[in-house]
Amino acid sequence: MALFVLAGPARATDADDAALSLADLQPAEVAQASDWRSFIEAGAGASVRRGDGAVQGSRRLSVDIRYEHSLAPGTRVFVADRLDLGQPAPGRGEHAVNTLKEAYVSWQLAADAMFDLGRINVRNGVATGYNPTDYFREGAVRAPISINPASLRENRQGSVMLRAQHLWDGGSLTALYAPALARESNPEGLALDVGATNARHRGLLALSQRVGGLTPQLLVFHEEARSTRFGFNLTGLLNDATVAYLEWSGGRSATQLADALQAFMPACDCTTWRNRVSSGLTYTTPDKLSLTAEYQHNGGGLEASAWNALRQGPAALYGQYRSALRVTQEMPTRRAVFLQALWQDALVPRLDLGVMHNLDLADRSHRLWAEARYHVDSVEYALQWVRHGGEAGSVYGAVPESRGWQLLARYYF
Repeated sequence: MALFVLAGPARATDADDAALSLADLQPAEVAQASDWRSFIEAGAGASVRRGDGAVQGSRRLSVDIRYEHSLAPGTRVFVADRLDLGQPAPGRGEHAVNTLKEAYVSWQLAADAMFDLGRINVRNGVATGYNPTDYFREGAVRAPISINPASLRENRQGSVMLRAQHLWDGGSLTALYAPALARESNPEGLALDVGATNARHRGLLALSQRVGGLTPQLLVFHEEARSTRFGFNLTGLLNDATVAYLEWSGGRSATQLADALQAFMPACDCTTWRNRVSSGLTYTTPDKLSLTAEYQHNGGGLEASAWNALRQGPAALYGQYRSALRVTQEMPTRRAVFLQALWQDALVPRLDLGVMHNLDLADRSHRLWAEARYHVDSVEYALQWVRHGGEAGSVYGAVPESRGWQLLARYYF
């Protein structure tokens, strides 16, 4: 939507004039928006198991609640929570998983300064499919209800932290500190699980400043017992219909394999500077079709030769590596490509279509995901389909289900 506004200033001006004219005709009393925003979602589907072709059914019921309330002038409270029933989370075996996404108090000390304290879902990064500067994603996803990157960033638990922000025209400075509160994660489905998000002391500084048609951001992230990492985000308009973006993170670290297998193997002398990059373009047509192409590079991932050796080696080491990556949400290998197409009001009004394609460049495995979503007043209906392809043990060929589908219905209160 932001792209359409940037791409059409003349149309925006006309819309503003029309809105002002309509405003003169509106009644003086306007209903106050509710502090509550919530919905209930039911899903049912099936998947085809790889190998024997057995069909497995699935069902899920989710309740999502968001509450925002002003306690006093300049003081607000935010709460966002999601409860998923009927879908065991990977590695948990729980049929009821609660995710406290956010719960914090915000104080606006002045027009340009604010403090936040509590559990906050901090999401950094400008890329679409892979975000190297999303430093607070590790351990945050409790119940992955969708493989859509936007859903994974939204439906996850925040970290307990103190955050301060200073704003000025075209820029901002953010500083935050997330303390270590519990060293071990709690797999119990209804637990707050602060050990998953606050196992180590962490701090972040982020500076943003709009420069002409570009929006750069600099980040410095430090985590207990690990080297400092530096990040950079940049977006800019190439023309009225095309947005380019670049996301980079760099720092000294060992390989992901060494970190994941440190309990199985002696420490390696492999700590060096490693870069992670995600760069792409998004082109939007006049009829609301957005096309995105993104290249992804993970300097801590495995090259093709090392990845093939791990796949063909002991199953326990391979399983431990994949299990560790489910927590960190990092790419297993070094390079990948992500393609996405989103079409709003496709064919008929209120029908949105989406397609995502992931291609791993180390083993050529791939994943194709598609969704059709239709809106009717306070109800949404969606049909999702996914297919995983590749050799046994590859990035997507190792997924137990070769393909599957899911039908969803969501009601907004």
